[in-house]
Amino acid sequence: MSRRVIDWARSGVPVLTGFGDGPPLIPPGHAATVADRHAARIAEATEGRVRLAGARLLSERAAYTGFTRHGMTSAGRHCRLLPTLDGWAAVSCARPDDPILLGALACADVRDDPWPAVADWVRSHTGAELAERAELLGVAAGPVGTVGPVETAQSTAQAATLLPRSVAGLRVVDFSALWAGPLCAHLLSLAGARVIKVETPGRPDGARRGDSEFYRLLHAGHESVVLDPDDDAQRDALAALVASADIVIEASRPRALARWGLDADRFVAAGGTWVSITAHGRESNRIGFGDDIAACAGLVARADDGTPLFVGDAIADPLSGLAAADLAMSRGPDGSGQLWDVDMSSVVATTLDPATQTEPAGDALLTAPRRRPSIDQAPVSGRDTAAVLAELGVAR
Repeated sequence: MSRRVIDWARSGVPVLTGFGDGPPLIPPGHAATVADRHAARIAEATEGRVRLAGARLLSERAAYTGFTRHGMTSAGRHCRLLPTLDGWAAVSCARPDDPILLGALACADVRDDPWPAVADWVRSHTGAELAERAELLGVAAGPVGTVGPVETAQSTAQAATLLPRSVAGLRVVDFSALWAGPLCAHLLSLAGARVIKVETPGRPDGARRGDSEFYRLLHAGHESVVLDPDDDAQRDALAALVASADIVIEASRPRALARWGLDADRFVAAGGTWVSITAHGRESNRIGFGDDIAACAGLVARADDGTPLFVGDAIADPLSGLAAADLAMSRGPDGSGQLWDVDMSSVVATTLDPATQTEPAGDALLTAPRRRPSIDQAPVSGRDTAAVLAELGVAR
């Protein structure tokens, strides 16, 4: 049995891959092996204090939620693989406003269930037409990629040439949400960093609506600050908080942060580390979530007739979170500041190999264990705002 197959089997991902009434499948590519490689570098940076099985982190959320495989519907049920005029596409409906947006994409009056209208529209249009319309509407959708040569992503190529560094005692300001960014922050916290999670009043982390125990796992021990960037005084407080940080994690397009007065280039020029996690790169306006990003990058299993099937549970998220943490725990030869553009699509694409194919998983399968949170409760939203701002000497 190859190293690739063994790593996939250990990851628990095959249990989440395939039709619900069919056998679990070993996906193509080497994502589980790459996840282990990131975890090994994190262990090196922490001198062995943080030792995790990177492959098993890929299916950890499902260990909490009980998600199972559903073939062309994602494990979390928010994304579907649909036939297009020229192939297949992944379409997500994960946010409260997405049914309305998908109705606009399909030129249909959708109130409850957008999928019939969306499936009809997608079937009569090309993947490129879907991607263009989805970008205009802010919908997470695009054509399923094919495995082929890709440029090596910054998050995998450069990490191999960097030197590990300790982040113990560093201050991390985390603007991210859902899974990839919070996993990065969680790993930095385990490595001894102080993590301050920042949310806005109108846009709390959507993961708070998900499994509470999994949310607690990723956020236990972090401080929580809520600030409104539309308020002048609070925007100034936000700038002061960022200026005090050693590492910033965010998952927003640059123009959104610019409206808040936050400048990644200036932060990096001052010697800080800025970790930007986006669906398709900082220069792209496309949005995405873990399932559609992975499928659009080409990470899908294939049924015997070539039908694409989802791999794991939002696998682009934990894979990118591991890559981001690996980079944040690295330094260049000159020790200067660094802007890491963690393009989730490229992170996934660089794990693929045209020579590897979907295959039956067999009997040697493990599901990911449920790690226990370091403390009993996740931070209450905004609980630490006053204390953090007082420490900075700024008013709210």
